[in-house]
Amino acid sequence: MATTKHWSKMQERGTYFGMKTLLFCYRILGRTGLSIILYPVIVYLYFTGGESKKASLNYLGKIAKRKGSSKQPGHREGIKHFYTFAQGAFDKIDAWTGKISIDQVAYDYCDKFRQVLETDQGAVFIGSHLGNLEVCRTLSVGKYKTRINVLVFTHHAIEFNKIMQKINPNVNVNFIQVSDVGVDLAILLKQRVEAGEKVVIVGDRTSTTSPGRVVYADFLGQQAPFSQGPFILASLLECPVYYLFCLKDGDKYRLIFEHVSDKLKFARKTRQADIGELINQYAQRLEHFCLQYPYQWFNFFDFWQEDHKVERKK
Repeated sequence: MATTKHWSKMQERGTYFGMKTLLFCYRILGRTGLSIILYPVIVYLYFTGGESKKASLNYLGKIAKRKGSSKQPGHREGIKHFYTFAQGAFDKIDAWTGKISIDQVAYDYCDKFRQVLETDQGAVFIGSHLGNLEVCRTLSVGKYKTRINVLVFTHHAIEFNKIMQKINPNVNVNFIQVSDVGVDLAILLKQRVEAGEKVVIVGDRTSTTSPGRVVYADFLGQQAPFSQGPFILASLLECPVYYLFCLKDGDKYRLIFEHVSDKLKFARKTRQADIGELINQYAQRLEHFCLQYPYQWFNFFDFWQEDHKVERKK
């Protein structure tokens, strides 16, 4: 199998200063004005994107093939993918600054989602880089006392969210930067879950320190590596587990909330098979929504050909 760089080894484009500049321009020009000015910048970033550009076209090609289309995506589709990602940053700013109202959000299983946020029981939400979880995080402002702990894997994610929390410090969200899902992290989160807090972790990123701890699952017609970590962590926390997606639908947002288990348990004899089955289920749900919202999956690296340096686990 051909190998490419692990996602964590790819250089992030942008700086803390650049993020603050973006926010400043957003405040001065507004979303529409900045979107117009930003478009040529996005085109430049696309054509100089190297691996990101290649990965985007590869992913969009798999989407087209899965939908039965013989037409291969070109630069127009690739630029649209990059531009949608930039618009997602604006959605985050809108969410943090309170410009997104409840009326703009359509819920799948709204009552259940509200019930989970209102209860004192801890829970794990397994999300992804599909759509915009920021909208979910900020909708709880002033409504629910429960704290949401969000696990993030990149330095830029932490910096961006620091900026956003300065804008709206009332959002009861705690960001935890992690490099691996280990014992220390599990103990910390166990304490917080037992205190009734919620934990959000994405399931479509492999570990930065143990990239070989994966299960290969069929995703858009090809076997792709999914980390075992989020699912093992969810079982260790011994609390309800849900899938969570928030997708842009025109000018509105669709929040999808799906129950996975009241408490994940993996029997010792069938542990690996049970984890594999759960990851395959997650991959199927991620594919289902990627096919509906293809430009909103923001993984700009070769998701199928990562370098894991170990024998793949099935």
